[in-house]
Amino acid sequence: QRSSKFYAKGALQYLVPVLMTKLTKQEEFDDEDDWNPSKAAGVCLMLLATCCEDAIVPFVLPFVKDNIKSPNWRYRDAALMAFGSILGGLDTGTLRPLVEQAMPTLIELMYDSSVVVRDTAAWTFGRICEIIPEAAINDNYLKPLLESLVNGLKAEPRVAANVCWAFTGLAEAAYEAVEGNEEGTQPETYCLSEYFDFIIMRLLETTDRPDGAQANLRSAAYEALMEMVKNSPGDCYVTVQKTTMIILERLNQVLQMETHIQSNTDRAQYNDLQSLLCATLQSVLRKVTPDDAPQISDAIMTALLQMFNSNSCKSGGVQEDAIMAVSTLVEVLGEGFLKYMDAFKPFLCLGLKNHAEYQVCGSAVGLTGDICRALKSKALPYCDEIMTLLLENLGDGTVHRSVKPQILSVFGDIALSIGPEFKKYLDVVLQTLIQASQAQVDRADFDMVDYLNELREGIFEAYTGIIQGLKGDDATPNPDIQLLEPHVPFIIQFITMVAYDTDRADSNIAACAGLIGDLCSAFGSKLFTMLDVEPVNELLTLGRRSRVSKTKTLATWATKEMRKLKSANSS
Repeated sequence: QRSSKFYAKGALQYLVPVLMTKLTKQEEFDDEDDWNPSKAAGVCLMLLATCCEDAIVPFVLPFVKDNIKSPNWRYRDAALMAFGSILGGLDTGTLRPLVEQAMPTLIELMYDSSVVVRDTAAWTFGRICEIIPEAAINDNYLKPLLESLVNGLKAEPRVAANVCWAFTGLAEAAYEAVEGNEEGTQPETYCLSEYFDFIIMRLLETTDRPDGAQANLRSAAYEALMEMVKNSPGDCYVTVQKTTMIILERLNQVLQMETHIQSNTDRAQYNDLQSLLCATLQSVLRKVTPDDAPQISDAIMTALLQMFNSNSCKSGGVQEDAIMAVSTLVEVLGEGFLKYMDAFKPFLCLGLKNHAEYQVCGSAVGLTGDICRALKSKALPYCDEIMTLLLENLGDGTVHRSVKPQILSVFGDIALSIGPEFKKYLDVVLQTLIQASQAQVDRADFDMVDYLNELREGIFEAYTGIIQGLKGDDATPNPDIQLLEPHVPFIIQFITMVAYDTDRADSNIAACAGLIGDLCSAFGSKLFTMLDVEPVNELLTLGRRSRVSKTKTLATWATKEMRKLKSANSS
């Protein structure tokens, strides 16, 4: 056990004055990426605050109070920077009164004559919204704060980009602050409701600024827009609907521009814009009600199919973002996605064949699982081609290893969706799972240990899907489940091997427990003696003690299933 010698705390009285002096040596027209003594001093202060916590306040606060209203912009900015830099290390009890007391001055500094000061003020609000958001959504200051932030969206790109960051934190804070709202449910209203439409419209204007490429402003504004929509309550839904149509219209406009692209710079900006619009489309789609989704899905799918057909989709990033947008559409439409399947399947297959860009291939594999879960048995006509591609990818050494655990998991999704029809793939898939379960890695390489755990989780999920799919939903298991019986001893041997492995992840325990429970309900009491062994029982005990609720729930359920078999055996 290492104990702190408090060297940093002892050095505060000597270090902080030097750092304060360095903070006043800003370069007025520096680029955001330039590294200079002033920026280094700010980072050093942040680290000292994290290390020394509240002890730093008496060394920094006098400088802040003396200089925050200095006639010299360098000193105003240094005071602001010092204040913003120490926020992350302080205890909430110390922090809240400090920030609440400073709010009127901070809001005033958002209108400062110096762009450097306004930039730092916007950055400080970004920090406040991230670290102590309750101070920002305080009733006394919320209206003037929002006015200053919206005004800041029209400022220089560096200032506006920091304002967008502040909105990102503010949106989440306001949503989470709704009292009495259960986690996972949408509140009806929140403290930003009356300003919501105005903020969204100003953010949309900001994404369209001609100087949006500077200081990453365009992507910061879209990011803020996504967070505002994601964290929006029920009474802001009309604005969400309106935003969905605006984003869709923009995507269509952008797709028309493709023929006018002249240079590589234009192409890069065009691809970035398509990716941002796809990501924003995902965010708004997730908020669209099940009744509204089918009314706009034709227009969205038409735009996305046009995008897949365009030259820009030769860029892996754009292809991946388009796949993710389709995935969200599948999520909101469920079985309703079936009508697009014939038009979309060629592009799904292209994604699965994209071995060169493994993120694209991985997204396509994930989307395959989403589609099968949504379409259920209606996915059957597409399964032969999909299964062939997935099996080819598993056997191909050029496919990035990170994709392979996902493929195994998708076998489970397919089995679950088509049930008894999975029989025709059973032998080849079981053979593949045996091979995958024998994988060994260098235990000194942590990345490879993580990969092994992911691979095993994929195997467990495949077995789980196959068992549930063949067993069916009825109380009496479907006779097809007997096809798996010769393979059961091997599955239990694999479970035991993972149970003995001290490098296993918590998610392995969860997936393993789920599989144990499914084996019990599918094969009944004849399995009890094979499963009632020390490593399996110890694994379930570990699972029940887990801090992760999913693991705890699955391990408790599997234990109950085991007890049922035990009592059936003894009676």
